[in-house]
Amino acid sequence: MEDKDNIAYCGLYCGNCAFKAKVIPAASLLFGEMKSAGFEGIMGFMPDGNEFWRFLKGTAESGDASCKNGCSDPGCRIRICAAERGAEFCALCAEYPCGLFDEFLAKHATLKDDNDLLKKNGADEFVRMQKERRSKGFVYGK
Repeated sequence: MEDKDNIAYCGLYCGNCAFKAKVIPAASLLFGEMKSAGFEGIMGFMPDGNEFWRFLKGTAESGDASCKNGCSDPGCRIRICAAERGAEFCALCAEYPCGLFDEFLAKHATLKDDNDLLKKNGADEFVRMQKERRSKGFVYGK
């Protein structure tokens, strides 16, 4: 299942990230509107226009962003630990929840229960539940 790639090591679902759920679609819309209006050819005449255009285009085209392909803090200790252990998800690790999760669980009220469900019901059911949440307007960092 390709959506399984949207499950971060820690158990957050990348499809519910505010960046992916809100920022990328907004950037895509703005980029498309500006491109169709001919802004691409004149951005170099505006202060920092070329940098803005590269940023907007890059954001608009980052639809496959996920923790596992580099869309998060490169120094995330949870991600580093899981990758070093070869863990698909932290919830499946014998040491979960470890000390790396202490602060993280406090910031994300649903995460402990979500990881319990991921471990109990598997990735397909987890993704289905997360997509249902998203359809009701849920996003992290809101």
